Amino acid sequence: MSATPTGDVTLPPNHHADHPGFAGIGGVIAAICFTIGRGAAADLAIEMTGTGPGDDVVDIGCGPGVAVRRAAARGPSSVVGVDPAAVMRRVARALTRTSRRAAPTVRYQDGAAEALPLPDGSATVAWSLATVHHWHDLDAGLAEVRRVLRPSGRFLAIERQVEPGATGLASHGWTAEQAHLFGQRCRTAGFSDISIDRHQPGRRRVISVLAHTT
Repeated sequence: MSATPTGDVTLPPNHHADHPGFAGIGGVIAAICFTIGRGAAADLAIEMTGTGPGDDVVDIGCGPGVAVRRAAARGPSSVVGVDPAAVMRRVARALTRTSRRAAPTVRYQDGAAEALPLPDGSATVAWSLATVHHWHDLDAGLAEVRRVLRPSGRFLAIERQVEPGATGLASHGWTAEQAHLFGQRCRTAGFSDISIDRHQPGRRRVISVLAHTT
């Protein structure tokens, strides 16, 4: 079902850009918590982008690597998880070493949406799952995604659907209007064939923005 704008005045899609980073024992606890209930969104991302053999995938804000490991099981050429939090990368590497989904094509690197540690045109698929609302600079992040994607590349953002006016943890995600604002920013950044949809892959409803490079 397509999401439609609500018409309500709302915050920008990166309305939690000032959220503190993860570190220390609190970061470890958060990383472990982030491994729970994230598989459905990861599988949705894989399905929506058609990830499979021959793809080079970038997970922006990979956290403990749930989507990285699930993508690796589809046989792509490479999967790179990028995250600015060292504690997330440590947990991701540890879980990948012990996972049946682990593959030599998987690696984790320090970085953020605004500074991806990858060469130009090195990916066919990029996604950001429940992290765009933390990006510090939307335009810089989108420019970086376009830089690393090859022609006919796919970029997907998925966020939890939240209600207008929500506060605290309940506001970490997007309203329908915020999703449409992000879609507009993607178009301004040079992406094409942009689609915005609602889904319920698990217990939570989510909103997706799928865009393509030309």
